[in-house]
Amino acid sequence: MNYRAGDPLLSGTVNSTTSFTMRAQKVAADSNYASIVRLVEEAVDSRAPMVRLADRYAVPFTIVSLLIAGFAWFLSGDPVRFAEVLVVATPCPLLIATPVAFMGGMSSAAKLNVIIKDGGVLEVLARVRAVAFDKTGTLTEGKADVVEIHPAARTVDETLQLAAAAEQYSVHVFADPIVASARTQQLELPEVVTADEVATNGVLASLADGTSVRVGKPSFIEEVTGAIDRPVLSAGETAVYVSVGDELAGVIILSDPIREQSADTVSRLRRAGVAEIAMVTGDITSTAESVAHAVDIQTVHAETTPQTKVRIVQAMRPRPVLMVGDGINDAPVLAAADVGVAMAGRGATVASESAAAVITSNDIARVADVAYVSRRTVQIALQSIWMGIIISVGLMLVAASGYLPAVVGALLQEIVDFVAILSALRALRAHRGARRESPARREVPVG
Repeated sequence: MNYRAGDPLLSGTVNSTTSFTMRAQKVAADSNYASIVRLVEEAVDSRAPMVRLADRYAVPFTIVSLLIAGFAWFLSGDPVRFAEVLVVATPCPLLIATPVAFMGGMSSAAKLNVIIKDGGVLEVLARVRAVAFDKTGTLTEGKADVVEIHPAARTVDETLQLAAAAEQYSVHVFADPIVASARTQQLELPEVVTADEVATNGVLASLADGTSVRVGKPSFIEEVTGAIDRPVLSAGETAVYVSVGDELAGVIILSDPIREQSADTVSRLRRAGVAEIAMVTGDITSTAESVAHAVDIQTVHAETTPQTKVRIVQAMRPRPVLMVGDGINDAPVLAAADVGVAMAGRGATVASESAAAVITSNDIARVADVAYVSRRTVQIALQSIWMGIIISVGLMLVAASGYLPAVVGALLQEIVDFVAILSALRALRAHRGARRESPARREVPVG
């Protein structure tokens, strides 16, 4: 990008070989990068603390154990009876079964190419009632191609030339396909003097002949052209508008295919009891709605910013809310959701830092898979806990009657622990159920 004296520079700008003098006018805390970091931190801090599964049973179990032991002492008048009851009042099913089951669940998820950072995430995933999806790179492949150009004031080639000249200086996912299409057709791009990327809108460029070019959303183009006609788009298609001066030069149609498993994933989540599924995307409304319709999502929030994504997800009901995204702009909302899942892809490194789980393959079906594994893991943990509690309470009643010496009780306590662990280890096979539940598909490993 060419800069003139007095132009502002963004933090992180890389210079080539030209020497220049730069004056710092803002501190690092005021940069755009710092604002995104603050947004992520605020989102993390705003999340309610999670009550662990075992904690819900620990206090009631302790009270019941003491009551049985106390009544045994009171009725028998023998303090030894109190000790014999407490010997078999083992809390180990609570202390061991849950973490063993959750570690098994995390291992099962890893076999499905889902890395879960904390066992507690499984518990939240098992209770998810609302899900929000990003669009580009999440429900769609994130690999767009130019499929059609609708000329207006300029020809097809001129529209593509103008768009490619400006998009050279953009980091948007649709910039590369436009530039690549122009190069494939060996079009000579006009010289660009200045180019500025207007966040969430598009690129504003000035050519060497003084012409002003805009490339981006329709609202961005309509600022200089007035109202324009918008083409009807099919599912997975996106329109990029190009203006030259105050005229609409043309419209470039790109196709970003919907992932093969997107619709099935949405369907499986609904069958699992998810009450609300929404799309939250920065893309234009028409494109977002066409993709949402194709995958059977009724609630669409389009043309959003990272800040509005956070507000939308925080307002979603019922809770807990799962957010699935893939890009840098999704990092704040992944942190703000009750549980965030990052798809491997554009900006995955940044997104995965704030997400609670990361899908390491380009397979959206893994969202439904890990939800299944989470539910199955919690189910196994509860079964193991209750089995241990029931056996322990039974042994306490026997000990309270005076038929279970302390030494025998201690040995039986170890057996109870062993049985609880074996039961919890069933979570290691939770991924098998997820594979049976989902249709056969080919794995697409990422980098």
